Amino acid sequence: MRGLREWVVIITGGSGGIGSATARRLGEEGAKVAVLDIDGKAAASAAADVVSAGGVAQPFTCDITDYAGVARAAEAALGPAEVLVNNAGWNVFRPFLKTAPSDWERLIAINLVGALNLHHVVLPGMVARRFGRVVNIASDAAQVGSSGEAVYAACKAGLLGLSKTLAREHSRHGITVNVVCPGPTDTDLYAEYRKGAGNPEKLDEAFRRAIPMGRIGNPADLPGAVCFFASDDAAYITGQVLSVSGGLDHGRLRRRTP
Repeated sequence: MRGLREWVVIITGGSGGIGSATARRLGEEGAKVAVLDIDGKAAASAAADVVSAGGVAQPFTCDITDYAGVARAAEAALGPAEVLVNNAGWNVFRPFLKTAPSDWERLIAINLVGALNLHHVVLPGMVARRFGRVVNIASDAAQVGSSGEAVYAACKAGLLGLSKTLAREHSRHGITVNVVCPGPTDTDLYAEYRKGAGNPEKLDEAFRRAIPMGRIGNPADLPGAVCFFASDDAAYITGQVLSVSGGLDHGRLRRRTP
């Protein structure tokens, strides 16, 4: 893809399934990847994976809910960031009435406030340089809802609204802001979702039947979309939301999910 080579990319949640796969792809495209994660050892492993494949990467232990910590990590990164990928996320899988305010606080802190922190820290430099690419990882749950994920879906829907607004505010600064919405993807979060299902095998089958491509997504399905939005190939695209879900038919899923 055009661009990306030698660009500095900050990616949060960089050690997770989608995060680590995206970090590897960014390294393959020639970007310099700052891998931020609350788990320092996992961040180091993900960065080492990028380096072993011939890329450039550096790990940073960072709690994205801590504004000061985010500022320190961004300042210590491999240089001024051309690209920001907000990928970090966390979920708890219960019907809304079985959740507690403490659950809401953590969900909002990680899935929404964390992204606010990153935007607020990184965007000023992009504005000053009049160039930047922001790719936010949301969820199909933000667009259609998802049983057992009410607060998570609300946070991700908030991220969509934030992205569209920032796209408007900063287009004149040469900054694009776009969103990738994964559908069901075989990550640690999906494994937790399965645990909360009364019948995990039936849940898997319901997803497979609702997805025209006939399978759950895997982390390797996402980096292409992320890198596209981050690249010069998407220079005239901003404020857009792309679902990467194998064509998931949510209406059919609702009829079949137990």
